[in-house]
Amino acid sequence: MSKVKVTEVVHEGWTHCIHITDGRVELVVTADVGPRIVRYGFVGGPNHMKLYEQDAGKSGGDEWRSYGGHRLWHSPEERPRTYEEDNFPIEWKKIPGGVWTRSKMDEWTQIDKEMEIVIDPETSDVQITHRLVNRNAWEISLSVWAITVVAPGGREIVPEIAEGPDLLPNRAVTLWTYSRMNDPRVTWGSRFHFLDEDSSAAGPFKMGLPVEAGWAAYANHGQLFVKRFEYDDEAEYPDFGLCSYETYTNAGMLEMETLSPMWDLEPGDSAEHVEVWSLHDGVRKPETEEDVVRDILPLIG
Repeated sequence: MSKVKVTEVVHEGWTHCIHITDGRVELVVTADVGPRIVRYGFVGGPNHMKLYEQDAGKSGGDEWRSYGGHRLWHSPEERPRTYEEDNFPIEWKKIPGGVWTRSKMDEWTQIDKEMEIVIDPETSDVQITHRLVNRNAWEISLSVWAITVVAPGGREIVPEIAEGPDLLPNRAVTLWTYSRMNDPRVTWGSRFHFLDEDSSAAGPFKMGLPVEAGWAAYANHGQLFVKRFEYDDEAEYPDFGLCSYETYTNAGMLEMETLSPMWDLEPGDSAEHVEVWSLHDGVRKPETEEDVVRDILPLIG
């Protein structure tokens, strides 16, 4: 069992960043804005996070910047509430196995955002606890929304609901106004859907669905990035009440998005949503559903 080390570093132009590693995998969290996870990969290996070059190293100001990497939002999406600026330094401290972080509270939404990022020294899995705290004087309704902008060039794998009655529908997919069902980046399957990041493609695509299996994956760099998360089949989720997972792509980027059930938070109450990340080396992009069953499912567990 290796020991997890936390150190302060400079990264991509940000002078205050936090490096977390167990010697096998590593993460970098910028403390100048966010909180944002701006690097995740094997030590010395490629970064599975996408960063926007025009935003890297920037902080301050009142314009919303994407930055890239992994961020914490609250759903349903709405302007201007969702697009609060996270351009300011964060609070952070070491905790066993990693760090606790908290953003500067947005004065308009009055919602605190916290992330705890911890590496399991036995498995190298990364557990990220996302927490939203209602600091308003009234009740609010929201879903905890965890969004990862992954590096271009990969293929996303999203599992479908596998079983159900023959005479009644058992699956649903939510599409946005700009999404085309014949988009060539999408491969619709009976057990798994594929979504490719194609930097030459024009226009966005987004879909959402209930992912009962509790995982989604992204194959890139000859490696596999896996997100695992809880699914509650009795809960109401955002976007038609059913979306526990959403994904969005446009030229040069792809977002893997998990969502908690909807919560009604009284003043001072909080809601949490946990993702567990893992990385696997030597995994090629699947071409068929049979490839997923043979090469990827054994890694999910």
